[in-house]
Amino acid sequence: MSISKKDILKALETVTVSGEGKNMIESGAVQNVVTFADEVIVDLKLSTPALHIKKRAEADIIKTIKEKVDANAKVQVNIKVEAPAKPQNPNLIKGKPIPGIQNIIAVASGKGGVGKSTVTANLAVTLSKMGFKVGVLDADIYGPSIPIMFDVAMEKPLSVNVDGKSKMKPIENYGVKILSIGFFTQPDQAVIWRGPMAAKALNQLIFDANWGQLDFMLIDLPPGTGDIHLSIMQSLPITGSVVVSTPQNVALADARKGVAMFRQENIDVPVLGIIENMAYFTPAELPENKYYIFGKEGAQHLATDLEVPFLGEVPLVQSIREAGDVGRPAALQTATQIEEAFEEITRNVVEETVRRNENLPPTEAIKITTMAGCSAVKK
Repeated sequence: MSISKKDILKALETVTVSGEGKNMIESGAVQNVVTFADEVIVDLKLSTPALHIKKRAEADIIKTIKEKVDANAKVQVNIKVEAPAKPQNPNLIKGKPIPGIQNIIAVASGKGGVGKSTVTANLAVTLSKMGFKVGVLDADIYGPSIPIMFDVAMEKPLSVNVDGKSKMKPIENYGVKILSIGFFTQPDQAVIWRGPMAAKALNQLIFDANWGQLDFMLIDLPPGTGDIHLSIMQSLPITGSVVVSTPQNVALADARKGVAMFRQENIDVPVLGIIENMAYFTPAELPENKYYIFGKEGAQHLATDLEVPFLGEVPLVQSIREAGDVGRPAALQTATQIEEAFEEITRNVVEETVRRNENLPPTEAIKITTMAGCSAVKK
């Protein structure tokens, strides 16, 4: 007499896998049962590779079938292990979006002194001139310079009540909202913090602030690829990143590392492109001449090598430095070579953001539509 599959399934309803509350049938551990004459084959799926659990499950199945169905049954148990997907490293899980902020762009450089904060400031004011709502988070905890570049170094953020909670109100100038650790320290005071304290301060600037509605938040990251960068990417879902470099080989080597950081599997932040700062020098008395003081087109070649967009070049012009020192970004000057350069770069950043949001999974519900020659960002 053949053994009934129905009897086998009924018997296995009395068996549980060690560590699980449900029986093998109810939990779905038993994938299939095949019977032929006095032979029984049970396909079992477990979520743990532990040998003692597998042996115990096999023994329990054989014992139960022999006791409850047929003592002479020839039982074969095939065990397949399908462990649940491992959770991401909690230190690299990308954080929650900030309500009202559509795109978060990280501006980075592998090396200090390449003009990353200058580029951030001029990108911000150019975006604002184009009609976008813009904010800048100065994440350079140990060397904040954004307050100086926006002529707000002596300002202090006020506290405002938002839905019953006290929030910081960002300082605003030139149509750009700004928060920086520089607002909370004295000009001659060094910030001597370990990583966890710096990360906590950044989280306060991010989440305890009333940023309101922003089309773009630009994050001015510190040089390098370290703790602050990981803290930012843990706290916020970054839409994309921009890497700034000069054309010289020393800066390019570090810029390459900056791109590599964003491309790490557990970080995976799209690189919108590379900007070449201090690309060449043109003296006022020789406007047709270009002198490539730091090398020629190095960042352009790096962009080609790494297969990322080249967003544009900024010449080495004294007025850019002077404008930053007095707190009025050079891109605010109309009908100048600098304004044209930053307008081209900013358009490219917006276009790459559009392309990124169309072709890659969004960090939040983002829709960008074209309006009057430039793109507007909407939910």
